[in-house]
Amino acid sequence: MTTPRPATDLSADDARRIALRAQGFLGSPDRRGGVRGVLRHLGAVQLDTISVLARSHELVPYARLGAIGRKTVENAYWKDTHAFEYWSHAACILPVEEWPHFAFRRRAYRNRPHWAHELPDGAYDQVIKQLRTEGPLTATELGGAKRTSEWWDWSGSKVAVERALMYGEVVCVERRGWKRVYDLAERAVPEALLHDELDDTECLRRLVRLAGQSLGVGTRADIADYHRLKGEQVDAVIADSGLVPVTVEGWGKPAWADPVALRTPPRGRHRTTLLSPFDSLIWERARTERIFGFTHRLEAYVPKPKRVYGYFAMPVLAGGHLVGRVDPAREGRTLVAKQVTLDGAKAVPAVAQALVEAASWVDCTDVRVERVDAPELREPLTAELARLLA
Repeated sequence: MTTPRPATDLSADDARRIALRAQGFLGSPDRRGGVRGVLRHLGAVQLDTISVLARSHELVPYARLGAIGRKTVENAYWKDTHAFEYWSHAACILPVEEWPHFAFRRRAYRNRPHWAHELPDGAYDQVIKQLRTEGPLTATELGGAKRTSEWWDWSGSKVAVERALMYGEVVCVERRGWKRVYDLAERAVPEALLHDELDDTECLRRLVRLAGQSLGVGTRADIADYHRLKGEQVDAVIADSGLVPVTVEGWGKPAWADPVALRTPPRGRHRTTLLSPFDSLIWERARTERIFGFTHRLEAYVPKPKRVYGYFAMPVLAGGHLVGRVDPAREGRTLVAKQVTLDGAKAVPAVAQALVEAASWVDCTDVRVERVDAPELREPLTAELARLLA
């Protein structure tokens, strides 16, 4: 692909601020839109099984809007069919109006020749029949999720309903105790959206444009990663996506930006908050390193003796920079900072502020610090926490 000549040169700081604003961390948050506004703005909110302070899909709107009620978050996603769950960056909550633009992926699943789980004869039709007469239902209610206690050993009904989900005949309409609740797409998706009429090119063009808007500015790899597209899929449509080519100081690779993001310099108040490792601001490690000079890796699946920052270390955003990490836990009504990593003494007030706000959100009245990577900063941090909690 021949990249058009960039029309705009951006400094590294310009790109960082554009990215922060695009992700909802710079300027006043749109509280009128609430959680649904955040979802539409981001285009995808990643789901994950880990719950420490809260699950990742709850942490994402919290990070932008502050201490919004957790029940409010769930209702905003699932009530009145405002969202659906599907494979995007990973398993994600997506705005329901984007259903038509994932037709390319549903078609790809329908044409997929090989699967990890075999589909037993008759299981698919049985699941569809059961959902039609009894739904919405969990996999357990459909006949059981597993054949044995092994996590990968799915039952026939679980294989069938997951296949139907990928094909688009079934939709996950909510999470109940972290279990997917399935219903027929014909009931769950508004009639005007329930179609696969858009060809692959139109779907890809839309998702590339949405990724560019959600990122503000990004490389080909950044844009492809947002909805897990292939590089060649991005190449095929980016010239017609509405994004404009730019050069960014120090990036070393071609980039594209949302033209709307280039019209107004990004200004306003910076949010100070803990970030889920699965937050779309930082979910791609190479981009996070390029923009923030911050290397982050989820260590939940790393053997405990080999962890550097902790099981679920959450980066701390303050002043438009990533200034530290906190590995949190809860004991009763105490938020426990099991391990705190600080970018020098200047990060102490921001990390303390982020911890106190997070504690309030999850109904904790105290914060206890166990370990600080720089021992000399432990006392200033605990003093600042005491001041804020007083």
